[in-house]
Amino acid sequence: MISCYVVNKRNTIPFLRFKIILWHDSSLLHLLIQPLVFILMFFISFVKHWTCRIFSEGEEMVITRLLFCGPHFPSSHYYTREYVQKYPFIKVDDVPFDDVPNIIGNYDICIVKSMRLDANVISRANRMKLIMQDGVGWKVLTSIALKHGIKVARIPWCNRNALHVEMAIYLTLGLLRKQNEMQIAVKQKKLGDPVGETLLGKTVFIMGFGNIGIQLAKRLQPFGVKILASKRSWDSYLQNSCKSDASLTQNGMNDDLVDEKGFHEDIHTFASNADIVICCLLMNSETAGIVNKTFISSMKKGVSWTILYHLNSGHLGGLGMDVAWTEPFDPEDPILKFPNALITPHVADVTEHAFRSTAKVVGNVALQLHAGSPLTRIEFVN
Repeated sequence: MISCYVVNKRNTIPFLRFKIILWHDSSLLHLLIQPLVFILMFFISFVKHWTCRIFSEGEEMVITRLLFCGPHFPSSHYYTREYVQKYPFIKVDDVPFDDVPNIIGNYDICIVKSMRLDANVISRANRMKLIMQDGVGWKVLTSIALKHGIKVARIPWCNRNALHVEMAIYLTLGLLRKQNEMQIAVKQKKLGDPVGETLLGKTVFIMGFGNIGIQLAKRLQPFGVKILASKRSWDSYLQNSCKSDASLTQNGMNDDLVDEKGFHEDIHTFASNADIVICCLLMNSETAGIVNKTFISSMKKGVSWTILYHLNSGHLGGLGMDVAWTEPFDPEDPILKFPNALITPHVADVTEHAFRSTAKVVGNVALQLHAGSPLTRIEFVN
């Protein structure tokens, strides 16, 4: 049996299929039909050859083009390109930031990554149907995009909170055990140095007890710590928590996670009583600058602070930071000279599983857009 597919113009699904069965007998029917079969086979081969040739020359194939902005977080476009490589009608490009305004008009989908699209850039996206980004904090002007007929959507990550929690604990332990100084000791062939600290028995202040704060408290409990937590409104605790966490709270389990609850006005008191401060606040107009000189002065001498913007004196025991005030972080910044500063390059949620999952969502959305199907597994914001 021989099967041949002839694809339609959009190159998405076959619209014609031939099945040819050759009889292996010496009957008169076989002698009569065999020449016709071979003529039909020749015709099919001819059609298939010219169809493929037309598509390969790009004269008829409709291409859906994806644009990834900038060089950062390269796994996002690497994995997406790998996921759609078997679909020749999906094209994935990554370009430098400076090139985006000049070429954005050639693309159907844009993944902004760490680039902020302004009104000028959006106005040039004549062909654009969809702008996507992951994470929080919108890097596009959603209302302006909508005026140009462009939808904006967030790519949800099912395990993002867990990844952020892991990074917070990693930075905390790295500071307590003096990771940078240990690396120096290894290079100097020292043993039994430096002297670190233990997490056991410490008081941890979680500033911002939302979904990430809840997950963080759960994972800190086995370390034997006392947990202080602040939240603007504990009345909204249930409705703002994710469904699974809310059910745990109703059963009284999440109440056991926090030894002392407070509000925004209690942050200085909690900071003065904590050995470790971990910020889980969303960056917005209300939280910007909340960690100021007054807050730092209220902290214990020698306290470790895992999301802090400066180290001015020995009053702070350490700084752990994955997201900086300027990115990429300046390698000449004097903060990096402190052995008790642990800086990571915005990799809290950069894991192979997370980025391959995101690539699958982006790739499937591209296939859906190409086929004219409803777009799924993304959250529209305009």
